[in-house]
Amino acid sequence: MNKEHVSQDYAAEVLDTCLKAGRLMIEGGSETYRVEDTMMRIARNAGIAGARCFTTPTGIFMSLGEHSYTQVTQVKKRNINLELVDRVNELSREFAAKKITLKELQERLQQISISIPDFPIWLQIIGAAILSPTLMVLFMDDYDWIDFPAAAVIGGVSYAVYLAIKRYTNIRFLAEMVTAIFMGVITIFACKLFPKLIVDNILIGSLMTLVPGVAITNALRDLFGGDLLSGMARTTEAVLTAIALGGGIGIAIKLLWGVM
Repeated sequence: MNKEHVSQDYAAEVLDTCLKAGRLMIEGGSETYRVEDTMMRIARNAGIAGARCFTTPTGIFMSLGEHSYTQVTQVKKRNINLELVDRVNELSREFAAKKITLKELQERLQQISISIPDFPIWLQIIGAAILSPTLMVLFMDDYDWIDFPAAAVIGGVSYAVYLAIKRYTNIRFLAEMVTAIFMGVITIFACKLFPKLIVDNILIGSLMTLVPGVAITNALRDLFGGDLLSGMARTTEAVLTAIALGGGIGIAIKLLWGVM
């Protein structure tokens, strides 16, 4: 009886570790197959047989069949953070190689969940400022060199606004729409002050930093891999994000273009 009690406690510990690792990976934007592979690897190397898991973008179900023990965890926040995905995946491989114990794995996952690895805000803003004119060149054929600094400044400032809004609200797609409106407004003002600037070039270059390209790629990867539920959910989320961005730009142009 005591042995069974210890076995159930150990199974619960393994299950909790697997779910925490899976939740962190989904929050970082990982593909479904990678999440399930990591969770199964942890359970397998912990000596638990009969593990099963089912992953969606909003929740994870996992069962240790030998013990008839099942838990569910919800995923409220999702973003694209490949550094987070890589760290959790690397921890699971270290555990598989017996470099760390289950207890150490739990502690390090807890540390990651408390302080999620990410680039400094100033570096993200600089990255957006560099990326905006680069993408403008990639997607537009007719551009002038004067558009470069304008796209860089507007792209960087708009991304800063996006990060600030996301920090203070939990409403999905609100940050994207408000940022797009802000981006459209300052682009139109800039083009009125400097007539040589081209609105389309600046908007496309700046807006592409917010387009959910990785999310769309992961959605297609899930669909092609047979994870239809996850693929459809990710596709819907990416499409709604794109609609919010396009709608924000449309609102700004509708309100200001005719007036100015």
